[in-house]
Amino acid sequence: MHNLDYIYNVAGGLLALLTIIYLILNLLFKMDKIKQLQTTTEKLKKSLEEMDEQAKLIVRTDIELNKTQEELDKKMSGLYALQRLSREISTTLEESQVFKMVSASHLQDLGFEKACGFLWGDHERRFFLHLNVGYMADEIEAIKSSVNLDKDLYLNLIQNEGSLSSISASSEAKIKNKINEIFSVKSFVISPILPKEGNKGFLFVGTENVEAALTEGDEELITILSNQIGQALENARLFEKTWRAQQELEKKVEERTHELTLALEEVKKISKRKTDFISSVSHELRTPLTSIKGYAAILIEEKLGAIPPAVKERLQKVNNHSNELVNMVNDLLDIARIESGKATMKMENQDLKNIIASVADLIMIQCKNKNIDLVLDIQNDIPCVLADRSHIERVFINLLGNAVKFTPQNGKITIKAYKKDKAVQIDISDTGIGMPPEALNMIFDEFYRIDNPINQQVKGTGLGLSLVKHIVEAHKGKIWVESNVGKGSTFSFTLPAN
Repeated sequence: MHNLDYIYNVAGGLLALLTIIYLILNLLFKMDKIKQLQTTTEKLKKSLEEMDEQAKLIVRTDIELNKTQEELDKKMSGLYALQRLSREISTTLEESQVFKMVSASHLQDLGFEKACGFLWGDHERRFFLHLNVGYMADEIEAIKSSVNLDKDLYLNLIQNEGSLSSISASSEAKIKNKINEIFSVKSFVISPILPKEGNKGFLFVGTENVEAALTEGDEELITILSNQIGQALENARLFEKTWRAQQELEKKVEERTHELTLALEEVKKISKRKTDFISSVSHELRTPLTSIKGYAAILIEEKLGAIPPAVKERLQKVNNHSNELVNMVNDLLDIARIESGKATMKMENQDLKNIIASVADLIMIQCKNKNIDLVLDIQNDIPCVLADRSHIERVFINLLGNAVKFTPQNGKITIKAYKKDKAVQIDISDTGIGMPPEALNMIFDEFYRIDNPINQQVKGTGLGLSLVKHIVEAHKGKIWVESNVGKGSTFSFTLPAN
């Protein structure tokens, strides 16, 4: 019985011990579970905190993106408004109209309601108002007074070529507040107007809207606008300057044209007087020259009795000099008649081959005396020319006579004739002494003679080439010369082909 109780007691003790062990193990397991749950909870808490930060970041990013989008939209709208305004400003070339192009609607598109434009007057030493948008008469008068009281501030701004705004970091708060108070705004931008020529100035824009935050983009837009106004002012001033210069030039041209017309009329009068004088004198000289030649001829022929040989020789010289004077008088009369349009030109179809052959026969004797080779180079199918034969023969005789005169022994003279465009060109070339360059422009002037050994030995009037020029031009042709000293000369002239 006692043993049985003992067994029961031992068994009960073991059972209690096992129960305690079980409870301890169960407690340990739960504590481990609790630790796992705590770790999981911490992780979840950390994840929630990270998600919360990410959510806040997303919200902030979204707000910033919306703000950036709003600023971008505002800037795009401002750029479109600035483009329209710039296009309108560039259409005017009047300085007084440039500022008038800036209207309230343009400013509203740029995000402002008020604007002023001032230009500096160098002579008056003060600013003048040229633009007023959004201000009443009394307000703008006060602004004008304040601007000129603080003119140094704005002159420095113009000199430094920099903008001033409510968000400028370099400007003092006191200056910004003062400008806000003067112009009755909450934010503003002042940008210099800097044309290259003429008076400079500044553009002021501002807004009373407290919620309308000014940005660097706004300041940049106003700077571009002020540059556009400056460029428009420069263009207008340049146009005005050019227009005035053109008007003055036209006036001077008109005055000069009038002076030249009067001078030309005077030259024509003088030329007519000269022609009339030469014609009159030549006619007057003909009568005594005819008498002198007649009496000299009678005496030479001894119709009034025999005369000594010495007297006869001198009378022959009188006769020869009289012939020279008669030739000079005839040349002067011909030139005077051609200049005055009184010369009678019998225009007919002329065969140049025939004229050249006829003149060549006349000049051939002189060529043989100096052993000069006379070459004719005439185009086979050369057309006829409309000309006065006697006058054209005179042209050939004068030009060929000069060629023979200035070509030395054993030289060569070439007459070349050919069709060129609607005319016939004749070239008379020689291998003579030639002419210096300075003589080429004067060779056809009346009484001009080149100073050379041949002219010093042989007398002449200097009228032959002048007469030739008048005859050729009377036939509506042209004449010119090419020459080099020691290499000969080529006289060329044209006659209209018929």
